[in-house]
Amino acid sequence: MDLEAQKAGHIHPIPQAIREINAIFYDMGFEFAEGPLIESEWYNFDALNVPRDHPARDAQDTFFVKGRAETVLRTHTSPVQVRYMEKKVKAGSMPPYRIIVPGRVFRNEATDATHEAQFFQLEGLAIDKKGKVTLAHLKGALEEFFSRFFGAERQVRFRPGYFPFVEPGVEVDMLHRSSRGEKWLELMGAGMVHPHVLNAIGLDPQEYAGFAFGVGIERLIAIRHEVDDVRLFHNGDLRFVNQF
Repeated sequence: MDLEAQKAGHIHPIPQAIREINAIFYDMGFEFAEGPLIESEWYNFDALNVPRDHPARDAQDTFFVKGRAETVLRTHTSPVQVRYMEKKVKAGSMPPYRIIVPGRVFRNEATDATHEAQFFQLEGLAIDKKGKVTLAHLKGALEEFFSRFFGAERQVRFRPGYFPFVEPGVEVDMLHRSSRGEKWLELMGAGMVHPHVLNAIGLDPQEYAGFAFGVGIERLIAIRHEVDDVRLFHNGDLRFVNQF
């Protein structure tokens, strides 16, 4: 067989996007971090200030591992921020911290054009002395990221939102212009890291503060390329994948 005649393969759009995301945040001073897909409830929920009676801990939203008590398939990449900070504090390496965590997560829910039982999420975390990291810094970081990822300057707005691991919490919208017109898109949850999360890993919330955010990577790609069904990223159809 003539090897030169074979059609070269290429990287799937999700890892393509992850490489690009890593490069953008690296330029802003963030480092890459990762953690296990199978997590204890302590890292996945307790350390993130998610109460025992919170609906997200019900079996309808979480995959529990059979035969292993209080063990789940991680429902978000947020446990990695806990593991990262915990390791740093135990080693005596105090903030500032700047990390991003792209990785696969799992939710026990029905799939449709905008939801999958497994998908990729991007977590971001910045911790520093109080006053050195604010919601204004979060807004600036996200505007820079969106502008570079989508190839044009983007406006970002915050709306009040509730997430157990941040206080205050915000819903983040981005003004998006496409062939379909201009509109605000809800993209992610974010906010200032809750004092209980800092306490859980040994940081004094009177001395340190920070922001965190999370967004679905497939959603970012879908918006950029106007893909209307996120299931296409996972069904193995080469007619779709080869377009990237």
